[in-house]
Amino acid sequence: MHRDVTIIGGGPAGLATALSLEALGLSVMVLERAPQPQLAEPAFDGREIALTHHAVSALQRSGAWARIPPVGISPLREARVETGRHNHPLTFDTQGKGVDALGYLVSNHLIRRALYEEALSRADITIRAGTATRWVRDERGAVTVLYEGGEIESRLAIAADGRFSDIRRLRGIGAIVHDFRRAMLVCRMAHESPHHHVATQWFDDGQTVALLPVNGGASSLVLTLPPDRIEALRVMERDRFNADIMERIGNRLGEMRLVSTRHVYPLRAVYAHRFVAHRFALIGDAAVGMHPITAHGFNLGLKGQEALAEEIAVGLARDGDPGNASVLKRFETRHRLATAPLFAATNGIATLYTRDEMPFRQLRRAGLRLADSLSPFKSAVTNMLMDKRKSA
Repeated sequence: MHRDVTIIGGGPAGLATALSLEALGLSVMVLERAPQPQLAEPAFDGREIALTHHAVSALQRSGAWARIPPVGISPLREARVETGRHNHPLTFDTQGKGVDALGYLVSNHLIRRALYEEALSRADITIRAGTATRWVRDERGAVTVLYEGGEIESRLAIAADGRFSDIRRLRGIGAIVHDFRRAMLVCRMAHESPHHHVATQWFDDGQTVALLPVNGGASSLVLTLPPDRIEALRVMERDRFNADIMERIGNRLGEMRLVSTRHVYPLRAVYAHRFVAHRFALIGDAAVGMHPITAHGFNLGLKGQEALAEEIAVGLARDGDPGNASVLKRFETRHRLATAPLFAATNGIATLYTRDEMPFRQLRRAGLRLADSLSPFKSAVTNMLMDKRKSA
């Protein structure tokens, strides 16, 4: 069997890449371990994705955006960053930017379903679900991907199988892994007071809390604590859980109640030593898995696959080869320049804002007050959060 490109991993990054490459006239095979029903109707997993304007534009161009129900798209009109209790917040909004939202919150499972439905509609994209990939073997002018039940030869193989990528390991590519020794609990909470589409990131003593506004009088709760305390909350009886959360956030949204399943994720950031090898590339979290504190992981994944598709388009125009070494090298250089500074800065911010020693608390309070008074700084951060640049 032959396809121009084989993508290992049918999550959002892999499917977005498949759509971008199919638009270039390439035939694409997507191999995904999860069974087909999980791709067609992915379950709610607690994660709300903060999409920049650039990411929305990319999803519109792919055709996936139109498949997301409008009720599942929540505008983010303001963002607040707080530290401790009763301290000066750092706020960001859209004043003077000519748009009505900093970005848009969409549940991860809705994005996954939309991308799958769009990919399924494309004649040159084949999705093989319930299939584990075993190996990627180098050939002369090609690569062969061996999977359960067969093998496929391609001119380029792409790993999009997550931050703990098995395929990255099998290709001998190491990674920097930053373990924050924290876990994140995510769920939806209904509340009696309106959120006015304001997101809050709150660095309290001993915990980090984010409240992300979604439609329907509810917010997505993102709570970060040591793993043992998160596990206790995950299994806690509902009424006790509701009371615990209201106390943790100071009853700022009035009465609250759990309206979804609870999900837990370990907090580990990952940065691959290399993004490419012989006719092989890493995309999405397999290349760069960000700490969620700056909400840029999914957006960076989309921009990474855009950069790869753009470089492949150049290669196709030159010699018709999507896996040419010069194509992959240019992609790696672009993606490293786009991600390395943000990865380092994000890890630094996450460390500063989760340390509870008194010098760190004082530095946080002073830093937020100073930052809120600096208009150029706030404008620069707002532009980064929105990322209004159009997709190519």
